[in-house]
Amino acid sequence: MKSIQMKTVLSKILIVDDHAEARQMIRFFLGDLPFDFEECADGADALDCYEAFQPDWVLMDWKMKRMNGLAATRQITTAYPQAKIIIVTDYNDDDLRRAAFKAGAFGYVLKENLFDVSELLQANPNH
Repeated sequence: MKSIQMKTVLSKILIVDDHAEARQMIRFFLGDLPFDFEECADGADALDCYEAFQPDWVLMDWKMKRMNGLAATRQITTAYPQAKIIIVTDYNDDDLRRAAFKAGAFGYVLKENLFDVSELLQANPNH
């Protein structure tokens, strides 16, 4: 009898970023970990994507065309107070970092330090 090994999914992750290359880069950095990914390209779509996918984690860009990540974070955490959102951005700005946490973000990571995202996710498992 042949045994089938299935990859156990630890967490569902929603990536919200208006650049497909950035979403691909994030998936690459997390690719060795057993995550199930969903993506959307703007903060304006993030709440609907969250409702449909029910992710354990959201990796949210800050600057997007229709709705920025802070506004999207506020929307999601208002509707789902248990939501865990990590702002993943190019902007190393203390005011923006404070605003992110005030909006309900769980973490704030610079895109140049994507390994920090992996560490945060592994240090704070949902199961």
